[in-house]
Amino acid sequence: MRTSLLAVVLLVVPVAAAAQEGGIGIGPRLTFIRGSENAPEGTQRFLGGILRLGGGHTALEVAMDYRSEVSGALTERVKSYPIQGSLLVYPIRARVSPYVLGGLGWYTQQVTHFSAPTGTVVVDDTTTRKMGYHAGFGGEVRAARHFGLYGDYRYTFIGFGGDDDTSAGVLPGWIPGSERLKLSHEGSMFTWGGVFYF
Repeated sequence: MRTSLLAVVLLVVPVAAAAQEGGIGIGPRLTFIRGSENAPEGTQRFLGGILRLGGGHTALEVAMDYRSEVSGALTERVKSYPIQGSLLVYPIRARVSPYVLGGLGWYTQQVTHFSAPTGTVVVDDTTTRKMGYHAGFGGEVRAARHFGLYGDYRYTFIGFGGDDDTSAGVLPGWIPGSERLKLSHEGSMFTWGGVFYF
């Protein structure tokens, strides 16, 4: 009887702890995106949100950001909305939990030209879409049982095998295997936000 009770306790405690660590999380985020080193535009600010699913040492994240701006002549509007799907891996779970991440992103940009600054007549509407891999690292601080703050840094449009593209940057040498695999990237993003867990 004692052995059975001890076995039940040993099985229930880890399950309860995993349930407290994970579940469903949703929240806002602020993202600063920078293109390649030769890109004409500097760092751009995006607003967005995330959905995180999982517990324990792994989680799945879906994130979407949005930015809309009008040109100086008021005849062009540019809308950008990147969507990323990522796997987050937490080596340790505590009040402060570092993580590494990687995944795939879909980046959409819509450019609309107007005939006059009033913006009433659309002359041209062009949409471009790109897909690319991303990877990075970050950390989450559990401010309360059902709320956390996080920040992470991601390299975007990661290439393998050393592209001939001169606009691509080289990943830092301290990343394991980056030199051997000749990893490159075409941009980066810094993100921070909050997550409400249910």
